[in-house]
Amino acid sequence: MKMKGLKRYFDVILSFIAIIILSIPMLMISLAIKKTSVGPVLFKQKRVGINGIHFEIYKFRTMCTDAPNISTEELGDPSGYITPIGKFLRKTSLDELPQLFNILIGNMSIVGPRPALYNQYELIEMRQVVGVNDVLPGLTGYAQVMGRDYISDIEKVGYDRYYVEHMNLLFDIKIIWLTLRSVLKADGVRLK
Repeated sequence: MKMKGLKRYFDVILSFIAIIILSIPMLMISLAIKKTSVGPVLFKQKRVGINGIHFEIYKFRTMCTDAPNISTEELGDPSGYITPIGKFLRKTSLDELPQLFNILIGNMSIVGPRPALYNQYELIEMRQVVGVNDVLPGLTGYAQVMGRDYISDIEKVGYDRYYVEHMNLLFDIKIIWLTLRSVLKADGVRLK
């Protein structure tokens, strides 16, 4: 089985198991969001997928409904827009759990470059030049574990390029392990 087929098999099995195991916590998060803020439970946002094709990414909503639709880095101080439970969800990365459904339906992978916002034109162009847009975006990725919100777009593209050039199952497992470690330590998350 080729890497692409093996990776897809790995993605489907792991995301399906994770959805089953995490269904109760996801339901509890949904209820907490509804109880503490006005608006939908899920936040849908247009992102850039494989080959530059746009898709809607799913997240638990962590910001007020009037927050601008731009990246966290561009907000400056996002704390004024974060909902009462949003800070906790972002710090623990629990807001990302609905992306398991993106993985299951096939527009994301567990590991890959994080999908750019549709309006991050410079980042999209830099990624296009080095072939990063040729693979499925991921729930987590090498750039995520190397600094997440605290590295520049140029650094992100460098890490993403390295991932694409060295992509294999063992590297994916290493990134998943580093992701779990980063999540437990809340590394690289911009909340202020």
